[in-house]
Order: sequence, then C-alpha cells, then structure tokens
Amino acid sequence: MRKEYDFSKLKGRKNPYAKHLKKQVTIRMGVDIIDYFKAMAEQTGIPYQNLINLYLRDCVQHHRELSLKWVS
Repeated sequence: MRKEYDFSKLKGRKNPYAKHLKKQVTIRMGVDIIDYFKAMAEQTGIPYQNLINLYLRDCVQHHRELSLKWVS
C-alpha cells in the first residue's frame, strides 16, 4: 500500500440515495412540545430535531395509532 495518494484528480460524486433518506418539511408544533424536546436534547446531547425524528420513527415501527375521543 502506498504511503501517499494523490486525490486532487478525483471527481466528487453525490450520494444517489441521500435524497431518499430525509425530506425537509414545515410543521407547526406547540411551544411546550418544542421546549420538551429541547430539554431532552440538553440531557442526551442529541439535537432536538433528531429526537423528534427518532420518536416518530418509533411510532411508525411499532404501528402506534392515535386514539381520540371527542367530547360532545
């Protein structure tokens, strides 16, 4: 194996699968929800957006469904 390699002539390539990994969306959330995840982010050291994504992914993987009962 060579000790030195010349990477200056290589052309960079974009990851063709990167666009399928995550998609940016705009969503309105309550301030209390954001504060909750930001506090959890400080405790864990994980960015709060990632924590929200992890929580939602867990809901998807476990097929959790929201049950709402409206009071009439």
